[in-house]
Amino acid sequence: MRLLVITPHFAPDTAPTGDVVTAVVGALGRLGHEAHVVTSLPWYADHRITEGWRGRPVRRGHHEAGTVTRLLPFPTDKASLVSRVLGFAGFSGLAAVAGIGARGRFDAVLALSPPLSLGVAGWLAARRHRCPLVLDIQDVFPDVAVEVGAITSPRLIGMSSRLERFCYGRADAVRVLSDDLAANVGAKVAGMAHAPRVEVIPNPVDTTFVTPLGRDTAYRRELGLGDRTVVMYAGNLGHSQSLDLLVEAARRHADRPDIAYVVNGGGVMADHLTAAAQDLPNLSVVGYQPADRVPEVLATADIHVVLLKAGLGSSSVPSKAFSALAAGRPLIASIDPGTEVARVVAGAGAGTAVPPDDPDAFVAAVERLADDPDGRRRMGEAGRAWIEQRRSPESVAAAFVVLLEELLSRP
Repeated sequence: MRLLVITPHFAPDTAPTGDVVTAVVGALGRLGHEAHVVTSLPWYADHRITEGWRGRPVRRGHHEAGTVTRLLPFPTDKASLVSRVLGFAGFSGLAAVAGIGARGRFDAVLALSPPLSLGVAGWLAARRHRCPLVLDIQDVFPDVAVEVGAITSPRLIGMSSRLERFCYGRADAVRVLSDDLAANVGAKVAGMAHAPRVEVIPNPVDTTFVTPLGRDTAYRRELGLGDRTVVMYAGNLGHSQSLDLLVEAARRHADRPDIAYVVNGGGVMADHLTAAAQDLPNLSVVGYQPADRVPEVLATADIHVVLLKAGLGSSSVPSKAFSALAAGRPLIASIDPGTEVARVVAGAGAGTAVPPDDPDAFVAAVERLADDPDGRRRMGEAGRAWIEQRRSPESVAAAFVVLLEELLSRP
């Protein structure tokens, strides 16, 4: 089977979605399939094209399962919604041209969202190559943007919702990450004349790359953390995350020299957190690390946290939660009760879930785990076992193959 994959990020870019797509495409290659990837030049970490990739707006090359075309991503300031929309539109236009012009026969097109505009690029490419389109939804847009207040204009919300329905209506299948997202999308496509199939396929974790390591890492020593119990948030610092919970917890634990908080990542809230950390010696805010240091960074933590604002659990599934479990560390999930990550944590015995935006519950959970090293070890082992059984790249790629074969078998 030969696939055309249109994605905003791909290795060596450091975005979480890039890690996911790279893992799936690599596993598809090991299963005997081929993929041509249309993506951006690496730019995510600093929101500018990475050194060594500048100078040419289009580059072509190879990856382990096929070929890749990399395009100018129009890097923009994440704090400016207008700039981001224009940047996404520019990249999506280039991706549509590259997808339409890709040579050879394709059995299916896989297009990732967000940005939702790549759904249009995928639809145009699928029409050109006369093959099915699978729209891969990592976050349900515009729901997430509306919930966090990134989009408030009724006109813009309406335009985004119409674009969402347009893309769903042109897809043969919509892939989502959880039953919560499936219910969300399923309600929107109900009654469509050509409603797509909604399929739950979780994101994979590269269990050969992220493995349980000892806590005494070079990264721990660089940050001067000593033997303290490290509570870490690693990932995007955006509007979706209740990052002030970490600030409040660090403030309340100023008298606990055995607990340290680390934020490792970047995004629109980075400056806010850096400013808050100036008055909190137990809170360190550090930028994204090189991709090859990810296992070490994850191992530095004794406790990982996921902080998703109330109302977002049915439209977003934080992939960082599963990376933490793969690293053999317990997880505190501040997230809507009963949603995917909360269910996984409870079912696997890999940590604890608390209501979102509740500092008292969050601080109490930190204290319980900080005071129970044996319990943390058991939770970490349970989480790693759960990941190995259910989230390997090969198992996720095999689920994609089954979906695509069923689509291709239709009249």
